[in-house]
Amino acid sequence: MTRARVLASVLPVRHDGRTPDDLRPIHLDVGFLKKAAGSCLVSFGDTRVLTCVSVEERVPPFRMGKGGWLSAEYAMLPGSTEDRKKRDGVKQDGRSVEIQRLIGRALRAAVRVDSMPQLTLWVDCDVIEADGGTRCAAITGAYVSLAVALGKLHKKGTVKSIPDILTTSVSAVSVGLVGGKVCVDLNYVEDSAAEADLNVVATGEGRLVEVAGAAEKGSFDRKQLDQMIDAGLAANARLKALQDAAVKAALERA
Repeated sequence: MTRARVLASVLPVRHDGRTPDDLRPIHLDVGFLKKAAGSCLVSFGDTRVLTCVSVEERVPPFRMGKGGWLSAEYAMLPGSTEDRKKRDGVKQDGRSVEIQRLIGRALRAAVRVDSMPQLTLWVDCDVIEADGGTRCAAITGAYVSLAVALGKLHKKGTVKSIPDILTTSVSAVSVGLVGGKVCVDLNYVEDSAAEADLNVVATGEGRLVEVAGAAEKGSFDRKQLDQMIDAGLAANARLKALQDAAVKAALERA
């Protein structure tokens, strides 16, 4: 049994002092990379993910003559976990592939790729430190990087109208049943102890993009599912406010 699981078996709910609906401290360090079109080092507590957007002036063959494209990649760096995480080689591990597909789907829910010029936006998400919720932090930070990149492309004249392309914001948060209580933004110890956990991805208007999760111990009922989704949507609304402020400040500086 890992140290985290041993701790999870004895610690009370929200051992870090948070109430069930509290997010961890969220930080969005925009412009962390100078050469990327858009970048953001996002922190959900001790989980830190570096997200950046690069622009490629071509599209995949299936998008020729059909606007632009957006694709995402995700990886955990070797020092992000207690035991060294092996770098992905030619063949990525299944978890990384699953998560990068999720990130791409989530961002494309906010983007009209048919309205983009013939270019590809590459969104890279690299986990520097993992303490639960890495995919949710990646999506939240990646949107900020994307919005900043599109803002810069608009100033250069490459993109004519941002609202025609970026139709909404998107963010994500983990939610779980820990000690029978619905808690948002689980850290690793809580995630290890959860009876059930979900990832709730939502737009700025509170529309669901993806809800993915399962019971880890036993089962949960429909009422608990609704409570978890409601808590996730409320947390995403708070994340949207932080995203909007970060993007606005970054574009004013640009």
